[in-house]
Amino acid sequence: MTEFRVNETGAVIKVELADNFVKRFLGLMGRARIDGGLFLAPCNSIHMCFMKFSIDAVYVDKNYRIKKIVRGLRPWIGLSMCPGAFGVLELTAGDADNFNLDVGQTFDVK
Repeated sequence: MTEFRVNETGAVIKVELADNFVKRFLGLMGRARIDGGLFLAPCNSIHMCFMKFSIDAVYVDKNYRIKKIVRGLRPWIGLSMCPGAFGVLELTAGDADNFNLDVGQTFDVK
């Protein structure tokens, strides 16, 4: 597990890394839930096929600055992309608001 700390608010999110092809391919497919988040990199688009729950997708650039937030992507029908993004942080739906995330904020990754 890795920690993503929101520099502007101090919020800390425990994050699992999907940093190779197999982990990115599997993502959250088939899981019943996620504790914290899953960070896929490199990645600038996601689908919701084989998902069992809704998520928030937080796209970041290479400096971990939030470029785009897509809230409430629904299982099986959701699809999202952000051209130019380096990675995407997948959170349980509602967590982007729970962590007060906003476009332009940055993460410190440890």
